[in-house]
Amino acid sequence: MKKDIQIPEVKEVYIAAVQEPHPEFKILDWNIYLINNQPEPIEMVIVVSKGFLNEKTTAQTRHQIKVLPAKSYTKIEWFQDDLLSINNSYSVSFFKNDTIFHRSFLLKANMVKPQALGSIPVMSSLGVMAE
Repeated sequence: MKKDIQIPEVKEVYIAAVQEPHPEFKILDWNIYLINNQPEPIEMVIVVSKGFLNEKTTAQTRHQIKVLPAKSYTKIEWFQDDLLSINNSYSVSFFKNDTIFHRSFLLKANMVKPQALGSIPVMSSLGVMAE
């Protein structure tokens, strides 16, 4: 039965770490964003995140977005500096046109750093794209 379930390839949906000024503390924070660069909205989005490296693991966090409009983005979570040195996975599932889509993204250990900043689709900010 499981082999009969076909989940189409996810295109133009991304996870990115973006460095932004914190308005209150006047420091730079890393934030994780979900980006929908598709021409249609995505619905019932679930993002599950977890950090890991060798024996170290973090608790899983779950985020729900009812609708993410076309060509838009939303902040998922603040990315603590302690997490920069471990792998961080993001499992993203959503519906579009009554079809379920799923993709896993990975921010590898030490991948998120100011030297790795690049342009991010839809956003006018610089950031690091998850693989």
